[in-house]
Amino acid sequence: MFVFVSVLPSPEPFTDALYEYENNLGLLAGIDLSSNKLSGGIPEELTSLHGFRFLNLSHNHLQGKIPVKIGDMTSLESLDLSINRLSGVIPQCMATMSFLSHLNLSYNNLSGEIPSGTQLRGFSPFNFIGNPELCGAPLTDDSGEDGKPKSPIPDSDDTEDNGWIDMKWFYLGTPWGFVAGFWAIMATLAFKRA
Repeated sequence: MFVFVSVLPSPEPFTDALYEYENNLGLLAGIDLSSNKLSGGIPEELTSLHGFRFLNLSHNHLQGKIPVKIGDMTSLESLDLSINRLSGVIPQCMATMSFLSHLNLSYNNLSGEIPSGTQLRGFSPFNFIGNPELCGAPLTDDSGEDGKPKSPIPDSDDTEDNGWIDMKWFYLGTPWGFVAGFWAIMATLAFKRA
């Protein structure tokens, strides 16, 4: 897999030469196409780029299913498909992607159980959040017979938030600290004049 560059001599001095490129996507380490308003499905041909180490298609309008052959991208270390309109199940072959260290599938319309395997189930639940029909570890302990979670995913509003007590003291103490600091500076300046 090579990139060929040929420089054609220019008849006029001090002008740029013409470059011809023959590109091969197999040489790329990855692509970041996030936030480009892309629509349609994820092309199946993308999965044939086995040398990719990262792929970011987040914040687009992609629809359809995650390609079944995405597991063929065995060198993939980072995959971000978050905030799209992807649907269907997570392909079982993704559980075999052993180099995958970053995965974000949040805020899509994925459903079913997260494939078993230590690779996918070792990620944080935040990497799968926003997919209400998705279940299985790490989101819940088990899925029901219909493939939906047995119990709702805990929401941050359901838990008691003791952090507010600490923040309340911060907000109450900040104005007093400002007032005390202001008068300390003013008093110092007043004594220097006197």
